[in-house]
Amino acid sequence: MSFDVLKAITSGFAQVRPEDFVDIAIIAFFLYKLIILTKETRAFQLLKGIAFLFLAALISDLLQLQTLSWMLNSVLASGIVVLVVLFQPELRRALEHIGRGKIFNSGLLQGFKPEENEIVNEMQMAILSLAKRRVGALIVIEQRTGLGEIIATGTRIDGVISAPLIENIFEPNTPLHDGAVIIRDGVITAAACFLPLAEDIAVARELGTRHRAALGVSSISDSITIVVSEETGVISFAREGKLVRYIDQKALRDLLESIFVGKESAGTLNIFKRRAKHEK
Repeated sequence: MSFDVLKAITSGFAQVRPEDFVDIAIIAFFLYKLIILTKETRAFQLLKGIAFLFLAALISDLLQLQTLSWMLNSVLASGIVVLVVLFQPELRRALEHIGRGKIFNSGLLQGFKPEENEIVNEMQMAILSLAKRRVGALIVIEQRTGLGEIIATGTRIDGVISAPLIENIFEPNTPLHDGAVIIRDGVITAAACFLPLAEDIAVARELGTRHRAALGVSSISDSITIVVSEETGVISFAREGKLVRYIDQKALRDLLESIFVGKESAGTLNIFKRRAKHEK
């Protein structure tokens, strides 16, 4: 019995042509690029749903579940139209990447990123300067949860983090000062982005729009958002739907180092935990 199975497997491999490997490699490459382009958006969840339907169709065919197989195959038969409708923004962005010749260069900026300590220095310098001059600022630092949909609402920057760039972005009466800056992988990815506001009415009465936006984005993601108040120059940060206000220079540096350098700052984290517990 086992010999017959082994013989069937070897005979199947004997019928495989070199062109089949090329075909599989091309399909795998395009699937990989599709995943890369959609993983930072909610469309990635839809893509996983379609993959589940495809797998279910294969299993139903193998088990000869005729009714279920017919239904799934009917749904997948119109899959191209469904993909175009569901992934219209992603497909447009993919075609733009191909037209600009950037489909292979998504990581080009990685080689030009400054060191982690330099990022901390530049951000600290910019935030303290903005606070001193009472210039409002809203800086969202992406963590594990992708913020691709929020990035799409703003203006793409893809710039190296520097104090002059951050200050220029938030300078009053400039095109990008209104909205949030999104930092991803140590790079200023976009500016003038719109954030969801916190829905808590009590919070809305006490704080301004920037603080509500910081609380809103921290409630739907694991991002860390730094806020500079335009009225008072007070520095705050939002995390896990909680807000810590009146951050001084040392606490700000501890926070930035915990994010970019990976150095656990007991002081800032303990402040956050104590205040979050107190608010409960």
